[in-house]
Amino acid sequence: MDIQKQNLNQKNVKKDEIILVVKRKHLFPEKILQGIEKPADNLFVDTILEKKEFLPRSLMEVDFDYKQIIPYLVFNYEDKYFLMQRKAKASEKRLRSKYTLGIGGHIRKDDIKNSDISSWANREFHEEVDYSGNCEVEFIGILNDDSNDVGRVHTGFVYLLKGDSPEISVKQELQSGQLLSVDECLNHYDSMESWSQIVFDFLVKTRS
Repeated sequence: MDIQKQNLNQKNVKKDEIILVVKRKHLFPEKILQGIEKPADNLFVDTILEKKEFLPRSLMEVDFDYKQIIPYLVFNYEDKYFLMQRKAKASEKRLRSKYTLGIGGHIRKDDIKNSDISSWANREFHEEVDYSGNCEVEFIGILNDDSNDVGRVHTGFVYLLKGDSPEISVKQELQSGQLLSVDECLNHYDSMESWSQIVFDFLVKTRS
Protein backbone atom coordinates (compact mmCIF):
# COMPACT_ATOMS: atom_id res chain seq x y z
CA MET A 1 0.00 0.00 0.00
CA ASP A 2 2.84 2.40 0.87
CA ILE A 3 4.52 1.64 -2.44
CA GLN A 4 1.29 2.40 -4.30
CA LYS A 5 0.98 5.75 -2.50
CA GLN A 6 4.60 6.56 -3.27
CA ASN A 7 4.10 5.82 -6.96
CA LEU A 8 0.94 7.96 -7.00
CA ASN A 9 2.79 10.86 -5.37
CA GLN A 10 5.58 10.57 -7.92
CA LYS A 11 3.05 10.71 -10.76
CA ASN A 12 1.42 13.81 -9.26
CA VAL A 13 4.80 15.55 -8.95
CA LYS A 14 5.57 14.79 -12.60
CA LYS A 15 2.33 16.50 -13.64
CA ASP A 16 3.04 19.45 -11.39
CA GLU A 17 4.03 22.92 -12.62
CA ILE A 18 7.80 23.36 -12.39
CA ILE A 19 8.60 26.86 -11.19
CA LEU A 20 11.56 29.11 -10.39
CA VAL A 21 12.53 29.25 -6.72
CA VAL A 22 15.49 30.48 -4.68
CA LYS A 23 16.44 29.41 -1.19
CA ARG A 24 15.44 31.97 1.39
CA LYS A 25 18.96 32.08 2.86
CA HIS A 26 20.37 33.19 -0.51
CA LEU A 27 17.74 35.83 -1.18
CA PHE A 28 17.82 37.31 2.32
CA PRO A 29 21.25 36.40 3.79
CA GLU A 30 21.22 39.06 6.52
CA LYS A 31 17.66 39.99 7.45
CA ILE A 32 14.19 39.28 6.12
CA LEU A 33 12.57 42.15 4.26
CA GLN A 34 9.05 43.04 5.41
CA GLY A 35 7.11 45.26 3.02
CA ILE A 36 8.47 46.93 -0.14
CA GLU A 37 12.05 48.01 -0.68
CA LYS A 38 13.73 49.29 -3.82
CA PRO A 39 17.29 47.91 -4.04
CA ALA A 40 20.03 50.24 -5.17
CA ASP A 41 21.57 47.68 -7.52
CA ASN A 42 20.88 44.36 -9.26
CA LEU A 43 21.75 42.26 -6.23
CA PHE A 44 18.42 40.42 -6.13
CA VAL A 45 18.41 39.69 -9.87
CA ASP A 46 22.02 38.51 -9.80
CA THR A 47 21.25 36.24 -6.84
CA ILE A 48 18.21 34.76 -8.58
CA LEU A 49 20.14 34.05 -11.77
CA GLU A 50 23.00 32.47 -9.82
CA LYS A 51 20.99 30.47 -7.26
CA LYS A 52 17.81 29.65 -9.17
CA GLU A 53 16.24 26.22 -9.03
CA PHE A 54 13.19 24.78 -10.80
CA LEU A 55 11.05 22.61 -8.54
CA PRO A 56 7.43 21.35 -8.35
CA ARG A 57 5.02 24.04 -7.28
CA SER A 58 3.00 21.79 -4.94
CA LEU A 59 6.11 21.10 -2.88
CA MET A 60 7.24 24.72 -2.82
CA GLU A 61 3.88 25.97 -1.52
CA VAL A 62 4.61 24.33 1.84
CA ASP A 63 8.42 24.60 1.99
CA PHE A 64 9.43 27.70 3.96
CA ASP A 65 13.09 27.25 3.04
CA TYR A 66 12.35 28.47 -0.49
CA LYS A 67 10.95 31.62 -2.05
CA GLN A 68 8.91 31.53 -5.26
CA ILE A 69 9.75 34.56 -7.42
CA ILE A 70 6.62 36.37 -8.62
CA PRO A 71 6.52 39.38 -10.99
CA TYR A 72 3.63 41.52 -9.67
CA LEU A 73 2.31 44.09 -12.12
CA VAL A 74 -0.05 46.90 -11.09
CA PHE A 75 -1.92 48.55 -13.97
CA ASN A 76 -2.62 52.27 -13.75
CA TYR A 77 -4.55 54.52 -16.12
CA GLU A 78 -4.66 58.21 -15.26
CA ASP A 79 -5.90 58.33 -11.65
CA LYS A 80 -7.27 54.78 -11.53
CA TYR A 81 -5.90 51.31 -10.74
CA PHE A 82 -7.07 48.00 -12.20
CA LEU A 83 -8.52 46.02 -9.30
CA MET A 84 -9.31 42.35 -9.94
CA GLN A 85 -11.08 39.65 -8.00
CA ARG A 86 -9.87 36.08 -8.00
CA LYS A 87 -12.30 33.25 -8.66
CA ALA A 88 -13.90 31.33 -5.80
CA LYS A 89 -12.21 28.22 -7.23
CA ALA A 90 -8.78 29.75 -7.93
CA SER A 91 -5.85 27.32 -7.97
CA GLU A 92 -4.34 29.00 -4.90
CA LYS A 93 -6.91 28.11 -2.25
CA ARG A 94 -5.60 30.67 0.22
CA LEU A 95 -6.38 33.54 -2.17
CA ARG A 96 -9.81 32.48 -3.41
CA SER A 97 -12.26 35.37 -3.98
CA LYS A 98 -9.67 37.88 -2.77
CA TYR A 99 -9.21 41.24 -4.50
CA THR A 100 -5.83 41.90 -6.06
CA LEU A 101 -4.01 44.81 -7.67
CA GLY A 102 -1.29 42.51 -8.95
CA ILE A 103 -1.19 40.80 -12.33
CA GLY A 104 1.42 38.12 -12.00
CA GLY A 105 2.37 34.50 -11.66
CA HIS A 106 5.12 31.98 -11.35
CA ILE A 107 8.18 31.98 -13.61
CA ARG A 108 8.88 28.87 -15.63
CA LYS A 109 12.16 27.96 -17.27
CA ASP A 110 10.85 28.95 -20.72
CA ASP A 111 10.21 32.49 -19.44
CA ILE A 112 13.87 33.17 -18.71
CA LYS A 113 15.41 34.41 -21.92
CA ASN A 114 17.53 37.20 -20.40
CA SER A 115 18.23 38.86 -17.05
CA ASP A 116 15.38 41.38 -17.26
CA ILE A 117 12.66 40.31 -14.83
CA SER A 118 10.18 42.74 -16.39
CA SER A 119 10.39 40.71 -19.60
CA TRP A 120 9.77 37.53 -17.62
CA ALA A 121 6.45 39.03 -16.54
CA ASN A 122 5.30 39.78 -20.09
CA ARG A 123 3.82 36.31 -20.64
CA GLU A 124 1.80 36.36 -17.44
CA PHE A 125 0.39 39.84 -18.09
CA HIS A 126 -1.03 38.83 -21.47
CA GLU A 127 -2.22 35.47 -20.15
CA GLU A 128 -4.36 37.06 -17.45
CA VAL A 129 -5.68 40.22 -19.14
CA ASP A 130 -6.69 41.56 -22.52
CA TYR A 131 -4.94 44.84 -23.24
CA SER A 132 -3.84 46.22 -26.59
CA GLY A 133 -2.55 49.64 -25.52
CA ASN A 134 0.96 50.75 -24.64
CA CYS A 135 2.51 50.79 -21.17
CA GLU A 136 5.29 52.71 -19.49
CA VAL A 137 6.87 50.34 -16.98
CA GLU A 138 8.23 51.56 -13.64
CA PHE A 139 9.98 49.24 -11.18
CA ILE A 140 8.54 49.84 -7.70
CA GLY A 141 10.63 47.42 -5.63
CA ILE A 142 10.96 44.02 -3.97
CA LEU A 143 7.91 42.88 -2.00
CA ASN A 144 8.08 40.42 0.86
CA ASP A 145 5.49 39.61 3.52
CA ASP A 146 6.22 36.86 6.01
CA SER A 147 3.12 37.60 8.10
CA ASN A 148 1.17 34.68 6.58
CA ASP A 149 1.82 31.28 5.01
CA VAL A 150 1.26 32.51 1.43
CA GLY A 151 3.75 35.33 1.83
CA ARG A 152 6.34 33.12 3.52
CA VAL A 153 6.87 31.13 0.32
CA HIS A 154 6.73 34.02 -2.20
CA THR A 155 8.70 37.16 -3.01
CA GLY A 156 7.45 39.72 -5.52
CA PHE A 157 9.05 42.08 -8.01
CA VAL A 158 6.52 44.92 -8.20
CA TYR A 159 6.07 46.98 -11.37
CA LEU A 160 3.69 49.85 -12.09
CA LEU A 161 2.33 49.74 -15.64
CA LYS A 162 1.12 53.17 -16.73
CA GLY A 163 -1.24 52.53 -19.62
CA ASP A 164 -2.41 54.90 -22.33
CA SER A 165 -5.78 53.18 -22.75
CA PRO A 166 -8.58 52.18 -20.32
CA GLU A 167 -9.51 49.19 -22.47
CA ILE A 168 -8.38 46.38 -20.19
CA SER A 169 -10.29 43.28 -19.07
CA VAL A 170 -9.60 39.98 -17.33
CA LYS A 171 -9.42 36.57 -18.94
CA GLN A 172 -10.59 33.23 -17.56
CA GLU A 173 -8.16 32.95 -14.63
CA LEU A 174 -9.80 35.89 -12.85
CA GLN A 175 -13.43 36.52 -11.96
CA SER A 176 -13.62 40.25 -12.67
CA GLY A 177 -11.61 43.44 -13.03
CA GLN A 178 -12.31 47.16 -13.21
CA LEU A 179 -10.50 50.48 -13.15
CA LEU A 180 -11.15 52.21 -9.83
CA SER A 181 -10.04 55.40 -8.14
CA VAL A 182 -8.06 55.27 -4.90
CA ASP A 183 -11.21 55.96 -2.88
CA GLU A 184 -13.08 53.21 -4.72
CA CYS A 185 -10.23 50.76 -4.10
CA LEU A 186 -10.47 51.58 -0.40
CA ASN A 187 -13.98 50.12 -0.37
CA HIS A 188 -12.43 46.71 -1.13
CA TYR A 189 -9.31 47.11 1.04
CA ASP A 190 -10.34 44.62 3.74
CA SER A 191 -10.96 41.96 1.07
CA MET A 192 -7.62 42.49 -0.69
CA GLU A 193 -4.85 39.92 -0.45
CA SER A 194 -2.05 41.08 1.85
CA TRP A 195 0.37 41.88 -1.01
CA SER A 196 -2.21 44.22 -2.58
CA GLN A 197 -2.79 45.97 0.74
CA ILE A 198 0.96 46.54 1.08
CA VAL A 199 1.28 47.80 -2.52
CA PHE A 200 -1.80 50.02 -2.19
CA ASP A 201 -0.49 51.62 1.02
CA PHE A 202 2.92 52.15 -0.61
CA LEU A 203 1.47 53.78 -3.73
CA VAL A 204 -0.85 56.07 -1.79
CA LYS A 205 1.96 57.12 0.55
CA THR A 206 4.60 57.75 -2.13
CA ARG A 207 2.31 59.45 -4.65
CA SER A 208 0.26 61.67 -2.36
